[in-house]
Amino acid sequence: MGDLEIRAAVAEDIPAIVGMLADDPLGAQRESPDDLGPYLTALERLTADPNQRLVVAVREGRVVGTLQLTIIPGLSRRGSTRSVVEGVRVHADERGSGLGTRFIEWAIEESRREHCQLIQLTSDNTRADAHRFYERLGFVASHVGFKLQL
Repeated sequence: MGDLEIRAAVAEDIPAIVGMLADDPLGAQRESPDDLGPYLTALERLTADPNQRLVVAVREGRVVGTLQLTIIPGLSRRGSTRSVVEGVRVHADERGSGLGTRFIEWAIEESRREHCQLIQLTSDNTRADAHRFYERLGFVASHVGFKLQL
């Protein structure tokens, strides 16, 4: 994988992160790279929350991926802690390089370090390639997800 660093995201990373979020048909409809204000506000909130990890993958000084990991303490499953993976993106020219696998491995390792008993994620129904990717890494499509737009 070469020299790859996974580190906490900082404000200077926001343009690259938003660019990756917007770089697909779904993201193009819901992201606004022209106005970074809301993203910078969100970064402040994430950074202030000890249960949030917004990270970037950096290779040769360039942000090439991003992922958000949320740690959720809970009562169900005998008081288990779980983690949720969100917003996984790999820069277009890095796809197929193994970066996505390394990112998910990092999330699993971090979840274990936080004593999580379960790691979960959602993926849009239209992302068949992503579904195969997660299944290859051992994730099971065990639930049906629901969303309510507010």
